[in-house]
This record gives sequence, structure tokens and C-alpha cells, in this order.
Amino acid sequence: MRLLLAEDSARLRDLLMERIRGVGWMLDTVGTIAAAVEASRSILYDLILIDLGLPDGDGKSLIKSLRAQGSSVPILVLTARGSIDDRVEALDCGADDFLMKPFNHVEFLARCRALLRRSGPHRAECIEFGRLEFDPASGSVRVGGDIVPVSPRERSLLELLLRHADRVVPKERIEIALSAFGEEISTNAVELAISRLRRRLDPTHPGITIETVRGAGYLLREDKTHA
Repeated sequence: MRLLLAEDSARLRDLLMERIRGVGWMLDTVGTIAAAVEASRSILYDLILIDLGLPDGDGKSLIKSLRAQGSSVPILVLTARGSIDDRVEALDCGADDFLMKPFNHVEFLARCRALLRRSGPHRAECIEFGRLEFDPASGSVRVGGDIVPVSPRERSLLELLLRHADRVVPKERIEIALSAFGEEISTNAVELAISRLRRRLDPTHPGITIETVRGAGYLLREDKTHA
């Protein structure tokens, strides 16, 4: 899962990044409406978190812009504004949920999970391939019912490969998936991430294999040897 946070408070951005990455999701952060629009055009997000009080305008205009572009990504508004009018207007603009600051991080994550489940069964349902099971909402990876500990980067890589199983995933697509917005990741870093994921999974005999397709990318397929 990859989320976008539009929030001008560096302190809150850092706090939410810690919470979100702690459950295995990726988070890109921006501090303005303009940067959020640019990010949403570059990357397909699973959930967008928006503060209403952004320095270059009201967050409601960002919500309107996203919906006008045809985006159906779920939006959670995070704001200190407490009036009913603000809440109703944000929801009428296209937001899916509203959370008042300051908020409890446990409730915050629960609301995120709820929106991710509603965003479409095809994205939130458990993915099974070979003997491996991956739950996008919780980020858990299991083989034969046993949890396999993976890093956030390995988890993001695995989800990408699973969603494109039996198809070659170009290195460039993996670079985008593994990098934070505005940062670049080298081809060597992709190869290292693939190598680490293989080492993590191989001892569990997951019934899948990650093949290197020279000059193209990587292919996840079932391995009947350990199925």
C-alpha cells in the first residue's frame, strides 16, 4: 500500500510517517497543494491524507481538483477545524472521511484500514500465490500459515510482483514503487532489494520464484517444486 500525505507541519509528517511505515505501508509526504497534485499525477496511490490548512490554499480545493481529474482514490481529511460546516463541505467536495486533530494514532490507522478496504476488494483482499499469502491491509506475509518477517521495502516489492504475477515487471516500475516521491533509487538498489526478498522467502519454500528477465525486469511465477 502506498499513501500520500499533504501536510505542512514537518513534525506531524514525521510522526505519521513513523506510524504508517511501522505497519508496512509506504508514505510520500508533501507540504503544498501544488506538490500534492504533481505527486498524484506521477503515482497511483491507495489512500490520500489531506490537511485543510495548506500554505498555498485550502485543502478542499485539492480534493476538488483530484475528483475533477477523475481520481477515485479514498481521501481522509486531517484538520484542526472543528465546525460542522467544515466537515460537511470537505465531505461534499469528495472526501471520504474526516479526522480531527489532535487524534489517537490507533484510531488514525483504523480509519486508514477502513478506507483501504472500501477502496475496492481487488486491492484490499488477501493475495494467494503458491503457498504464500499476502494481506495488503495489514501487510502480513505468511507461508503455510506461518508469518514471514519482511522489511517495508521488501513488502512493497512483494506486493508489486504479486499484483503482476506471471508478467514481467520492468525495473523502472519497481524503482517508482520502492522510492519515496521526489527521490530516485538506483538500478543496483533494485537488484539488492530483489536479492534480499529472495533470501527472505526461499528458506520458507513459498512455492514461488522470482526470475530475472535480462534487459527487461523481474517475473514472479509459481514454483511447482515446493508447491
